Amino acid sequence: MAPDSEQDQLQRYFLDHLAKRANGWSRDCLGAHLTASSLICAAADGKVLLTLHARIGRWLQTGGHIERTDPTLEAAALREANEESGLVDLALDPNPLLLSRHEVPCGSVRPTYHLDVQFLVRVDHPVTPDICPESLDIRWFNHDQLPDVDRSVRALVRAASVRLGW
Repeated sequence: MAPDSEQDQLQRYFLDHLAKRANGWSRDCLGAHLTASSLICAAADGKVLLTLHARIGRWLQTGGHIERTDPTLEAAALREANEESGLVDLALDPNPLLLSRHEVPCGSVRPTYHLDVQFLVRVDHPVTPDICPESLDIRWFNHDQLPDVDRSVRALVRAASVRLGW
């Protein structure tokens, strides 16, 4: 899965984190924990679905914390994608697109990092999503005409573009 040295380094960091912490996947793990996210794409239309996160105030892919009831990272990513978009008939590519380590305002310990495993999720066509309570807005964007997003979202869309042949 590691397409370059940065991703290879992150993969080793994530695995080391999990080897040292039995609860490294849980939000109860102070300082850093795994999360699972998905870039939802309407591949035939060249569109990506982004949500304007209410707490962070930025356009992001869907995703979040892994719950005890999630049997796998993939299941967590799909659950989050469904909860945050209201979309059904989602098809998750089981090979992660990217790994991301980023600081977040999560919990009482600062700094806290999300160790995010980022997946590609496909839908046939861009149907109207539902806005969830965690979002201010949710919209489809052309993959090459994104709103004001940070470099991590741009990198994720680039990785999806390569995989999808856009």
